[in-house]
Amino acid sequence: MDQEYERRLLWQTHFQNVSENMLSPSALNPQPVSSTSPATIPRKTGDRFIPTRASSNWSINFHTINENGKSPNQNRKVKEANSDNGKDGVAYAALLKNELLGAGIEKVSDPQTEDRRFQMPMQERRNLFRYALSTKRSTIESGNEISPYSLSPVSNKSQKLLRSPRKPTRKISKIPFKVLDAPELQDDFYLNLVDWSAANVLSVGLGACVYLWSACTSQVTRLCDLSIDGDSVTSVCWNERGNFVAVGTHKGYVQIWDAAAGKKLTSLDGHSARVGALAWNADQLSSGSRDRLILQRDVRTPPLQSERRLQGHRQEVCGLKWSPDHQHLASGGNDNKLFVWNNSSLSPVQQYTEHLAAVKAIAWSPHQHGLLASGGGTADRCIRFSNTLTCQPLQCVDTGSQVCNLAWSKHANELVSTHGYSQNQILVWKYPSLTQVAKLTGHSYRVLYLAISPDGEAIVTGAGDETLRFWNVFSKTRSTKESKSVLNLFTRIR
Repeated sequence: MDQEYERRLLWQTHFQNVSENMLSPSALNPQPVSSTSPATIPRKTGDRFIPTRASSNWSINFHTINENGKSPNQNRKVKEANSDNGKDGVAYAALLKNELLGAGIEKVSDPQTEDRRFQMPMQERRNLFRYALSTKRSTIESGNEISPYSLSPVSNKSQKLLRSPRKPTRKISKIPFKVLDAPELQDDFYLNLVDWSAANVLSVGLGACVYLWSACTSQVTRLCDLSIDGDSVTSVCWNERGNFVAVGTHKGYVQIWDAAAGKKLTSLDGHSARVGALAWNADQLSSGSRDRLILQRDVRTPPLQSERRLQGHRQEVCGLKWSPDHQHLASGGNDNKLFVWNNSSLSPVQQYTEHLAAVKAIAWSPHQHGLLASGGGTADRCIRFSNTLTCQPLQCVDTGSQVCNLAWSKHANELVSTHGYSQNQILVWKYPSLTQVAKLTGHSYRVLYLAISPDGEAIVTGAGDETLRFWNVFSKTRSTKESKSVLNLFTRIR
């Protein structure tokens, strides 16, 4: 061996031994060694405790921290961005975590709910640092391992995850499925010129004429022309059967027409100004006018014998709706008041004065007895809900724009609202959470007119841009979950 190489090798070995002796605990704290005691080999000990983290699922734990650390605005943006395919993405991520990381996820929460975290075991979400291995061993019964007889490539818990029921994704088209021209459709907040009958026929007041459009055949017919008398149409309303249509005029008349025969049955007077609101209650017809009066008349008898004059509003009556049980009439006026009337009194039995602008939008809930929704004008912009059984206001939501119309879904506990200044939009709400299901835009003017189809699936909206737009907003399937409400007296009967 080369002498120079041997010398350098011995010098390097000697230097390492000296360094270890200098850094050893015995060198720092020398103690006397007894001559009689046997020589002991020093035991190497660490200067600190290093915990065992073999069982810590770092990816899962840090993923949970990142989700919990998001701000409310970030969570809201994520919910809006993943509204369509959020469920698929969450389910796929959970499946990967089960197979790659052994997360043991069996159920995935709805991405539209507030808590979007996986339904992981509590100990997995609570502790980030663990200093001991888990003493529990996974068994086939617990679902952590695959049965030797299973033909599936995924674990049992992933199979449960894939078999878990999921709600179908709600999709509402943002584009109307039909658009009709409506020339001379008035841009007047206080008029009601569009209504949809039970026979699937749409009536529209255009200038001095009333036109009927059949949704089955798309045929358009002209029902009447008031220009001969120098009058114009201010409101239209079908009866419940869909064979008669009431027409309110600018001169204060209410005409009853047979739609099938195209014949005028009668003409009722009594108002001294335009009739902007109409509402049927079986064979009784209520009309609201600019003269601040509400007249109730039975179309089967002479008008003077069955006429009831309801006085309470101090300005024009612009909204009228009968309750589903035909016992109460709700009226809204330009005096910012909402009144509730019954069949036995000539004065309102309830008064609501919370609105700060004209109340035209009125809708009774078909799902909860006594629940009334109302919307205010430009200075109010709010949709308010009232319990007419206890005469108490309930919830309120600020829509940000003028509320022109309201209509409840026939099958689900939802309602649609149309708006004017300044966004001219159509909103679909879920009650009682009052969350927006959809926002539809397309009209360039105030969406002043609204009607719902007889099957409860589609709506038609009209605006001053002289167009009628048809939208699919509601589902035909009735909700299987029964809504529980203190307003429904029938749920408390045993």
